[in-house]
Amino acid sequence: MADLFTVNKSPYETTGLVSALRFAPAESGILLLEDGVYAAIRGTHQASVIAQHQDKSFYALQEDLVARGLNPDELIAGIRPVDYAGFVDLVVAYDKVQAW
Repeated sequence: MADLFTVNKSPYETTGLVSALRFAPAESGILLLEDGVYAAIRGTHQASVIAQHQDKSFYALQEDLVARGLNPDELIAGIRPVDYAGFVDLVVAYDKVQAW
């Protein structure tokens, strides 16, 4: 399997998500955590960016969504919320993890 890319910075402050997407090959996983979960919300500019990368799997850490007052029901279609146990499962499932 491909790599898991974790993005923990807000897309409104850095270009981490865009950079990760540029380097992530098809079949990669993108996990949004900490302030990176702001990129997972439907109706934002990031929705169109993410839509261009349908060859990747997207996840958002549920605890970080809740901590920031974001509703998991507002996620961009195709982004799956995961809890900490799901985060561990992703780390195990992918070949390696790259933090952005």
